[in-house]
Amino acid sequence: MKKKILWGLFAVLSTLIGLYPVKYLITRGKTGILKTKPDWLLDSEIWKSLFYTHIILGGLALLIGWVQFSTMLRRNNPSVHQLIGKVYVLSVLLSAVSGFYIALFADGGLWTSLGFSCLAAIWFYTTLTAYLAARNKQFLKHRNRMIYSYAACFAAVTLRIWLPLLIIVTGNFSTSYKIVAWLSWIPNLLLAYLIIKRKQPAGTFDYH
Repeated sequence: MKKKILWGLFAVLSTLIGLYPVKYLITRGKTGILKTKPDWLLDSEIWKSLFYTHIILGGLALLIGWVQFSTMLRRNNPSVHQLIGKVYVLSVLLSAVSGFYIALFADGGLWTSLGFSCLAAIWFYTTLTAYLAARNKQFLKHRNRMIYSYAACFAAVTLRIWLPLLIIVTGNFSTSYKIVAWLSWIPNLLLAYLIIKRKQPAGTFDYH
């Protein structure tokens, strides 16, 4: 029962935050994080294009990625699993590259930019190597790298959990945002590591 509740919560959070970018598409003017951006940045067509690429494709990856962990889907509908996987990989690679660029302009300066840039790089790397592992039929490595990939993807959810809590504790948005640039994803990857270690079959090579 506990496992089902956690799985349900995982699915609901992934779906809700995955749909969050729709807000930017239907709301005119500054909304969400755009309220904190200076006009000179919002006037940049390159930045705006990459921002929307990042949030829309990142939202799509979050929205569809969680279903890939369904054992029933992999066993009964492998072709659907592969199709969703290809959409996920393409979405992540484009979202990560665009995310790396917009991280350079993140609020909070160098520390914040570095945190989000590292996240984008790790997300890109784990997803690409997961895809290549599947192509090479290294399915254990593929599974493990995808766990790391979605843990990085899930930072979109954990950021929105941690940030308001940090603001309550610190009383300062700027300080909280600098912290959440790292806190949103490092614990996720540590949890992914523990999940992989628990799932690792006895006597198999560790393909982290």
